[in-house]
Amino acid sequence: MKYNLNYYLNLNINKPLILFLHGFMGNINEFDEAIKVLTEDFSYLTLDLPGHGKTQVLGSDEYYKIQPTAQAVINLLDKLKIGKCYLIGYSMGGRLALYLTLHFPERFIKVALESASPGLATEAERLERLRRDAQIARKLSRNIIQTDFAAFLSNWYNQPIFGHIKNHPEYDRMIESRLQNNPNELDKSLRFMGTGYQPSLWEKLQENKITLLLLVGEYDKKFISINTKMAQVCKFIQLKIISNAGHNIHFENPLAFVENIKDFF
Repeated sequence: MKYNLNYYLNLNINKPLILFLHGFMGNINEFDEAIKVLTEDFSYLTLDLPGHGKTQVLGSDEYYKIQPTAQAVINLLDKLKIGKCYLIGYSMGGRLALYLTLHFPERFIKVALESASPGLATEAERLERLRRDAQIARKLSRNIIQTDFAAFLSNWYNQPIFGHIKNHPEYDRMIESRLQNNPNELDKSLRFMGTGYQPSLWEKLQENKITLLLLVGEYDKKFISINTKMAQVCKFIQLKIISNAGHNIHFENPLAFVENIKDFF
C-alpha cells in the first residue's frame, strides 16, 4: 500500500453517498459548509488528497500523480464497500473527479465538477504549464517559514480567477486552514498532480456518458471559457454559471452551490 489516506465517512444506509474531492491547498474540511446542508439528504465521504492534510504518501513521488491517486480513491471505495456514489470535485479535485469519471464510469451515478478542466490539449501547452508549475513549486519549497507561506497564499489568491475572494468575510479563516498544509508536500502535489503533468482528457470526454454538472463562477472568465468548450464536446454536460463567485464557488456562494447540487443529484 503506497498511501495512508486520511478520510472521514459519514454513512447512513438510507441516504445516497457523495464523495468530495478538494482542490489544491485544501483538505478534508474543504466542503464543510455545504455538507452541513447536504447531510439532510446524503451520506458523505471526504479525504485529504496526496500532498494535503494528514494523508501520507508512502511510495515515491510518482504516487502524487493523478493516475495512482485515482486508483487509490477507487481502492478506498472498495475497502469501504461503496459500489456506486455521487461525486463532487473542486479545481484540482475536479480534474481528478473527471479522470475518475472517464476511467471508472461504473462507479459514479452523477458527477459535479466545480471550476475544473480536462487538462491541456497539446504537448506545447503542457510543457509551458510544467515550466510555470515548477517555478511556483520552487517558491513553495522555500516557504517553510509560516510567514513566507502566508505571503505565498496571499499572492496565490491575487490570481484573476479568484475574483473578489479576498473581500469575503471568512477569507482569513480559509487562509488559516490552508496554512495547516505542509509546503514541501504541496510542492510535490503541484509538480506531479498539476495541470501540466495531467494527461489530456479532451478526447476521452467526447466518449463520456455519465451526466456531468459543470459549475463556474461569473468572475472566473478563464474557466467559463474552458467549461463552455467542454459542454460543446459532450452532450451529457450541463453548464451553470454562478453569480457572485469566482473560482471557489462553494466558499464564496455556498447557498447557490448547494442548491445546484441538490437540484442536479
